[in-house]
Amino acid sequence: MLLKCWNIKTSSKWTSENPYKGQCGVTAMVIQELIGGEILKTKAEGQWHFYNKINEERIDFTRKQFDFEVNYQDIPSSRDEAFADTNKAQYMELKTRLLEEFKLNRFPSV
Repeated sequence: MLLKCWNIKTSSKWTSENPYKGQCGVTAMVIQELIGGEILKTKAEGQWHFYNKINEERIDFTRKQFDFEVNYQDIPSSRDEAFADTNKAQYMELKTRLLEEFKLNRFPSV
């Protein structure tokens, strides 16, 4: 579902060849808001890469942006840190598209 929701409006790094690229911060925040859990980070290609921890399980929705195995450090992060990787317009675009995809006003709690 996320793949259908990502586009150039959810990340300026998005391309049709690599739709996962640049989606990590915005996705981690939207998922946390809608489903819950924590935001984690790790260094990848010299930059912070953000992902989620839900029900004690690491879930990296944007892992396919990399053509190598990520060495996860699982460093606790925050919405503020993840927001530095995106902006409000991108956040609202992804959240709106996800909610429309699932035909919901909000996601149910996990």
